[in-house]
Amino acid sequence: MVRFGIVGLGNIGSLYARLLLDGKINRAELVAVCSRSPDKLAPYSRLKGFPKSEELIRSGAVDAVLIATPHYSHTPIGIDALQQGLHVLVEKPISAHKADCERLVGAHTNKQQVFAAIFNQRTDPFYIKIREMVRTSELGEMLRVNWILTTAFRPEAYYASGGWRATWSGEGGGVLLNQASHNLDLLQWMFGMPKRVRASCGLGRYHRIEVEDDVTAYLEYSNGATGIFITSTGEAPGTNRLEVAAERGKLVYENDTLTFTRNEVPTAEFSRTATGSFDSPPRFEARIPLEGHGGQHAEILQNFVDAILDRKPLIAPAAEGIHSVELANAMLLSSLQDRTVELPMNSAEYEKVLKGLIRNSNFTKPDVRPQIAADMTKSFRH
Repeated sequence: MVRFGIVGLGNIGSLYARLLLDGKINRAELVAVCSRSPDKLAPYSRLKGFPKSEELIRSGAVDAVLIATPHYSHTPIGIDALQQGLHVLVEKPISAHKADCERLVGAHTNKQQVFAAIFNQRTDPFYIKIREMVRTSELGEMLRVNWILTTAFRPEAYYASGGWRATWSGEGGGVLLNQASHNLDLLQWMFGMPKRVRASCGLGRYHRIEVEDDVTAYLEYSNGATGIFITSTGEAPGTNRLEVAAERGKLVYENDTLTFTRNEVPTAEFSRTATGSFDSPPRFEARIPLEGHGGQHAEILQNFVDAILDRKPLIAPAAEGIHSVELANAMLLSSLQDRTVELPMNSAEYEKVLKGLIRNSNFTKPDVRPQIAADMTKSFRH
C-alpha cells in the first residue's frame, strides 16, 4: 500500500483526492493533504492536514507526494520531497521554465525513488497509435506535422479565478505552459524535439492578461521536416486537428477519428519514376479502428503506484517533462526577441528574460474573484 499526501487542493488536487478516497487507485490510500487555505483543508478533516508542504513531507505519514500547486512551487516542493526520500508525482508542467526543470530533475539522484509527471494524454490510444506508426516507420520519413489546437477556450472568469493565473510572476506563461502543455508533451513524445523554433505569441490578445493566449509556431526538425503548432484560448468554436505528412501517406486525427491515406508507392520513389507531368501516387484510405481515450489521470496514478510497488515502467517519467517546458519557453523567447531559437536552448538565458518580465511588470488584474469549484473533466481533452 502506498500512502499518498497531496500538496495543493485546488480543482486538480481535489480531483486526485477524490480518485484516491473513492478507491479508484489500487493499493493506494490518501492519508494527508496540504493547503495554505483552512477552507480547502476542511473537507478532509479525517485526514492529516498540513498548512505547509515541509511539514507534510517530514511528517513520516506518507510514502509519496503528489504536487498540484501553481507552477513555480513545483521545483522547491519537488526537490524537498526527493531529498527527504519520498516518491514524487508532479502535475504539468513540471516547472515554469527549463532552468527550474534542470534543478528539479537534478535532485532525483536516488533512482529507487519513483519520480513521475502527470501527462495523462499519453494514455490515449489515438496518440499511442500515432507514436507507434511514427516509430515503426509505418509512415515512412516524416515530412511535415501540423497541429491546430484552438479548443482550449477560456472566458475571462477563468483568468479571474486566481491572482496567480496568467501572470509572469504567478504562472510563468499562459496557454503554452497551462492548456497546451499536454499537447507540447505529445508533440515531442510522438515526433521528437525540433532543432529550431520560430514563433509569434499574442500577449493578452483575447483576455485581460499579460501572458500569451494565442500562439503560432514554426518548427524545423533535424531530418528537414517542418511543423506548425497553433494554439489559443480565445477562439470558439475551436479546432483540434493533427495532420502528419510522410513518405508513405498522410495521417489525420480529428473528431475522434484517425485516418491514414496510404500511398501505394512512397512519395519520393514515385516522384523519381513517374513519367507523367501531373501523375501522383495511387492511394487508398483506411480508418484506424480505435475508441475511448484511455485511463487518463487514474491510469497515471495507478502506473505511479505500480512503479513503486512492482517497478513497472513509468508512462511519463518526470525527466521527460523538461521537453514540453523547453518548447514553451523557446516559443515565448522567439516571439519576445523576434528571432529563431536553436534547441537545446540556453536555460539561463531564458530564466534571465523571464525574471526581467517579472521585475518590469506593472500589470494589475482588473478582477480577481473567489475560486469556484469547477468540473475539471471539461478541460482534460482539447
